[in-house]
Amino acid sequence: MKWVTYRSDDGERAGVLSGDTIYALPPGSALLDLLGGGADGLRTAGEAALRAPAAVVGLADVSLTAPIPRPPSIRDSLCFLDHMRNCQQAMGGGRVLADTWYRIPAFYFACPATVLGPYDDAPTAPGSAWQDFELEIAAVIGTGGTDLTVEQAEQSIVGYTIFNDWSARDLQMLEGQLRIGQAKGKDSGVTLGPYLVTPDELEPYRRGGRLHLQVTALVNDTVIGTGSTGAMDWTFGEVISYASRGVLLRPGDVFGSGTVPTCTLVEHLGDLESFPGWLHEGDVVTLRAEGLGETRQTVRVSKPPHPLMPRRNPDAPPARARVNRAPARVPYTRGLHEVADRVWAWTLPDGGYGWSNAGLVAGDGASLLVDTLFDLALTREMLDAMKPITDRAPITDALITHSNGDHTHGNQLLDPSVRIIAAQGTAEEIAHGMHPEMLARLQTADLGPVATGYARDRFGHFGFGGITVRNADQTFERQLTIEVGGRRVELLNLGPAHTAADSVVHVPEAGVLFAGDLLFIGCTPIVWSGPIENWIAACDAMIALEPSVVVPGHGPVTDSDGIRAVRGYLVHISEQAEAAYRKGLSFVEAVDIIDLGEYATWLDSERVVVNIYQRYRELDPATPRQELLGLLTMQAEWLANR
Repeated sequence: MKWVTYRSDDGERAGVLSGDTIYALPPGSALLDLLGGGADGLRTAGEAALRAPAAVVGLADVSLTAPIPRPPSIRDSLCFLDHMRNCQQAMGGGRVLADTWYRIPAFYFACPATVLGPYDDAPTAPGSAWQDFELEIAAVIGTGGTDLTVEQAEQSIVGYTIFNDWSARDLQMLEGQLRIGQAKGKDSGVTLGPYLVTPDELEPYRRGGRLHLQVTALVNDTVIGTGSTGAMDWTFGEVISYASRGVLLRPGDVFGSGTVPTCTLVEHLGDLESFPGWLHEGDVVTLRAEGLGETRQTVRVSKPPHPLMPRRNPDAPPARARVNRAPARVPYTRGLHEVADRVWAWTLPDGGYGWSNAGLVAGDGASLLVDTLFDLALTREMLDAMKPITDRAPITDALITHSNGDHTHGNQLLDPSVRIIAAQGTAEEIAHGMHPEMLARLQTADLGPVATGYARDRFGHFGFGGITVRNADQTFERQLTIEVGGRRVELLNLGPAHTAADSVVHVPEAGVLFAGDLLFIGCTPIVWSGPIENWIAACDAMIALEPSVVVPGHGPVTDSDGIRAVRGYLVHISEQAEAAYRKGLSFVEAVDIIDLGEYATWLDSERVVVNIYQRYRELDPATPRQELLGLLTMQAEWLANR
């Protein structure tokens, strides 16, 4: 027998579903009120409704709520241990679980106030950029009781339904560090429905004391995961028995099974190349379970939360002062600076991670934008400041110097008519690169006693929610010349160096060069791609252009002397790494003995870790590969030891 609850002019109505027809109970009769009679009482009430319904309506003519819209309590379990193994592995850990997972079943209390119907819009958790879903099934208590045996617990189940445990993974990771249980990371919604199916109807799927229901999870009709509920390590009877110890379970209490392995986004996080991304506005999540039906819901982004001021941590080490002391051709302040006739630089001190520069070249009735910024708020601020110029000379083209997010994340804010241009290698890296929301992990994850604070200090200022990177409309290989409002502009790909492709924008008649991240002025370059030799050659190529004004990707506006300084650093690091390599030192040993010399005062000197690593990879491709988070942790530890 299948029971539903639907919305009507008389309020919520409950009824039995037979085929596509609902045989309703009288107004005011809730399904919850019938559950205390157990399976027999529910069957009797259903048979009476089928014989003499108070109303008969078509399923297609009504809007379903959750079968039990307001359960007395909701406990979500973790009955599938492979789900936890997959999550640990995806987050960089191994698949070995602590012994406690095998001794007792895990559960937490979910929020009955945010129960959703099977087709209701699903709000994201306010402030989260990592919204996820979890395909589960749920058992609903009928007769209830205290201190139930496993057999009594199984007999207490009056029905089953699909259960979607909506999860905000970034909030979950942050709150998990408090070690007192789930909170806002699991508070945005629990979907139940579309039906409450009685155990007798599912008996054909029961084998070995478990329901073997095939399930499928989809986002925008693309399969994310499939599986079977028969893979449960802990049964519903065991979980309910455990939960009933010293506690009265009441009719309508809901027990989620935990996630069927692979049927959630977070388990796929380990492979960033194929990771489908977190949920966004308008995404449609469909969950199907054999015998239980289907839920289908559209994700809606919630408004931002009201901010809370953090408390001062009396045990935190004092923050290091960060001042970029490099000479500046124009005042190194946040904002727009005209550096030549109708050529502007947008600068963001201090030039560290995410604090990047951009530019604008205006001609007659048209402008070229050079790069966007790390998040949407920063990019909006910049575009608003440029508006007095772009109202007269609208942005018609945008050149993206390279693929890093602090130069691309604001692309979506450009008018669709704007032609975005990038080197072919840049476009390929954007297409296959890290999803912007992944950077939220650096703001919330527990990366250890040293790296956690370091990552939050470097990346905690930015908002990575709502970003959908817009890629290039036109690409080029090595060189492209365009006209912008009658002005000749040269686009030159001098990479690979910092990334797989690194472009510069040369405005010859103005004597201005936008160097992108081939130049870090007063702050340390970082070699994500290399080879370093090619970066040195790129510096020579930029010097040969004889620019009067050079706008770096990070740091104050400079001239050719700034290019020479970066070139000197790269030569110095390369020579130091080669000397250590010839001595037989490992990459890790080399990092500890490198003498930075005159470059030690540059901001973010800890990036030497990445730069030495890349040079070692060039000298010996067998050098063990380091993951991004590993390199970040090594940078934090290197800095902490100085």
